[in-house]
Amino acid sequence: MAVMRFVFVPLVLFCCLIWISSCRKDFDYPPSSGQLEFSKDTVFLDTVFSNIGSSTYSLKVFNRTKEDIEIPSIRLGEGANSQYRLNVDGLAGKEFSNVPLLARDSLYIFIETTYDIAPAAADEFLYVDQILFDQGANEQSIPLVTLVKEAIFLFPSTLANGSKESLLLGLDEEGNELRIEGFILEDDELNFTADLPYVIYGYAAVAEGKVLSMAAGTRVFFHENSGILVGTGGSLQINGELSEDPELLEKEVIFEGDRLEPEFAEVPGQWGTLWIAPGSVENQIAYLTIKNATIGLLAEGNPEASSPTLDISNSQIYNSTIVNLWGRNTSIAAENLVLGNAGNHSLFCQKGGTYNFLHSTIANYWSNGFRTGTTLRLSSFETDSQGNQTGEDLIQANFINCIVEGNTSRELSLESLEGFDFNFFFSHSLIKFTDSGGQFSNDPLYDFANSIRYQNLFLNADPDFTDPFGNLFTIGATSSALGNADLQTALLVPFDLLGKDRTEDPAIGAYQE
Repeated sequence: MAVMRFVFVPLVLFCCLIWISSCRKDFDYPPSSGQLEFSKDTVFLDTVFSNIGSSTYSLKVFNRTKEDIEIPSIRLGEGANSQYRLNVDGLAGKEFSNVPLLARDSLYIFIETTYDIAPAAADEFLYVDQILFDQGANEQSIPLVTLVKEAIFLFPSTLANGSKESLLLGLDEEGNELRIEGFILEDDELNFTADLPYVIYGYAAVAEGKVLSMAAGTRVFFHENSGILVGTGGSLQINGELSEDPELLEKEVIFEGDRLEPEFAEVPGQWGTLWIAPGSVENQIAYLTIKNATIGLLAEGNPEASSPTLDISNSQIYNSTIVNLWGRNTSIAAENLVLGNAGNHSLFCQKGGTYNFLHSTIANYWSNGFRTGTTLRLSSFETDSQGNQTGEDLIQANFINCIVEGNTSRELSLESLEGFDFNFFFSHSLIKFTDSGGQFSNDPLYDFANSIRYQNLFLNADPDFTDPFGNLFTIGATSSALGNADLQTALLVPFDLLGKDRTEDPAIGAYQE
């Protein structure tokens, strides 16, 4: 028995050694001969801000031959001094040796960069390097290109306990503080210019008695969960101007997220909101584009003020996850305003207030998911988490020469609460409203024949938008808006959003043909 045990153990070990030997891969491959192929001939890392890390980009390397090979070296042209970073098949570094690549196989290289533009002494700098494969006669290269922008960064400070500076918003029902990460803008931070873009982390707040002004051409980029808060007694003055190039918008003020890659250009919900809080005064906005926010603009309070809480003209708000323009018991005067696609409402006037919209296009063709809200919603109340309703008077809500459109059958919601005024008026406007089931046939709010509330309506008429799903709401030659606006109102707003004269044959909405 002992002899058998003695013989058995070496036999098992011997068999294991044979098995391991037969399964071992031979990594002594011949070197590549300059015949690697690549998924890209240049890797563009798009635009990044100075000292802010880029997204991760990829390059795929192919061995199209029938032979296993070894790449003698993969390295960055600037070597250890390069501001690019590589990851080759899971290993991070800037130089790699003897990288195997099996026959008809491929490997991934991931690339990132962070670059400080200060030594270049420029507002923009094109930073380039290259990935080199092998060397000598077999060397192959893939250029790396990144546009780096200088910017002014505004952010909350870090406190002694390691937390971030925050703003007190109020108290909840249990008396607990409600705070949001943010900071109060200093006096030397209150005048934004077009010289450099601004990048905001957290909420930048305008204090009582202070005015945040923005010159024509200002660009503001917001990090995730960031925005601007105009507090009690504070004011916002955005002084954009008509641009010569309707695509470049060189003189407009633009608010958007801080992800500069092209694939993020139309992604909703990248940042928080422009918040005009109760008690703020004389907020005036001209030629502003707000895009890709969670809530584009939230205005609250002062519904009976002698001047509107918000006066906004020649502006666009679109691609908000929830609402583009949300007014809560406030006063808003708007003209030549485009409120485009949003995840719920393009315009929500809640808990009463005072609203006057002239020559505005309010249209929602949201295609990023299911939308339950109508394009325009007027309500004299709000409902809390317990189902309790709190109301205020809708003092007035006037829509003259406006378009209310979208990609659902009913794009107007009217919600009154007993005991509170609910005054609204639509004149010379296109409204999308089809009550196919007769749900609203006996509701007096939707009696479109009532001339006290509705005059010269064009129900379910075709606005002939250029590309509504792409937030392009200019109108074409067959639009029902053409020539049907009220002339006296048009004379109050004699030029459309693009600067075209509308004093003859004015069109409904923000645009002439």
